[in-house]
Amino acid sequence: MPIPPARIVVEDLHKTYRIATRAATSPRPWPFARRAWRTIEALRGVSFVIEPGTITGLIGPNGAGKSTAIKILSGILRPSAGHVSVGGLVPWADRIRHVGRIGVVFGQRSQLWWDLPVEGGFALLRDIYRVPPDRYRARRDRLVDTLGLRDILDQPVRQLSLGQRMRAELAAALLHAPPLLILDEPTIGLDAPSKLAVRAFVQELNRTEGTTVLLTTHDMHDIEALAGRVIVIGHGRVLADSPFETLRATTLSGRRLTAEFDGPAPPLLLPDGVTPLSQGGQVLELGFDPARIAAADLIRALASAADMHGVVLSDVSITRPSIEEVISRFYERHGAAG
Repeated sequence: MPIPPARIVVEDLHKTYRIATRAATSPRPWPFARRAWRTIEALRGVSFVIEPGTITGLIGPNGAGKSTAIKILSGILRPSAGHVSVGGLVPWADRIRHVGRIGVVFGQRSQLWWDLPVEGGFALLRDIYRVPPDRYRARRDRLVDTLGLRDILDQPVRQLSLGQRMRAELAAALLHAPPLLILDEPTIGLDAPSKLAVRAFVQELNRTEGTTVLLTTHDMHDIEALAGRVIVIGHGRVLADSPFETLRATTLSGRRLTAEFDGPAPPLLLPDGVTPLSQGGQVLELGFDPARIAAADLIRALASAADMHGVVLSDVSITRPSIEEVISRFYERHGAAG
């Protein structure tokens, strides 16, 4: 029987924890102090729908509720209230069937056995997921070749580099061909070539197999490269749910213009919508809002000022805000930084 597509439905999700703390008035030393309890609302009415075959980024500052949401979607935690359906199953209620339909990669944890060779770990997962031998061999061979694992199959996991281990973890999560792949910080600590390899593989998997991917990360370059949609969580609530470019345009639409002259940068009567950022020697940096002044008009004003002061505008570059700036500014606006 074919596995249903991984459509994710989350409705009014709540999760509350009770944390034991030492009573402030207790004279006894910890751990003999009288306990007091503090309630933490990790999720406060989170709702979203993720359609099959899409790549969605789930982002937010530390303590926002991302990990709690991922654990509930994985079937590890049970929510305090709300409803979740993943491919028609309730993760915590149908956990055995549910885990057979998902692949999960945690960047700081391993699902492979530390002292076993990679091949041995794959074989154990084949038995755990009850993958038929013929289908397993074909699947394993494809993943091994795609992820470049052939030379490390006989090495214990503990001897692998971080990049090698993460590629092996990806293969391990996909041996049973799950329709949903959950990635939690999959490129943490990786060097640039390894990050690019992981991103390329995820894109190809999504394109060729239609695998639904849910990605949580603090690396905004992962989000920009992979996610067609971004859900931003802060203080346990959904703060935004949109394509990344929409988030960038609505949060930080300004541009940065860097002008270089063949002599000292001339003084400039700043047009409306332009702010000075820095000036040193022959370089002038300006911020401007393209909705209030066109880039061409600003460049003409710079060229005119240069001509008046006997210098030449030799080079101009215009850049968009970095993705780190976009997300940082968004958190500041919503008071979600932490």
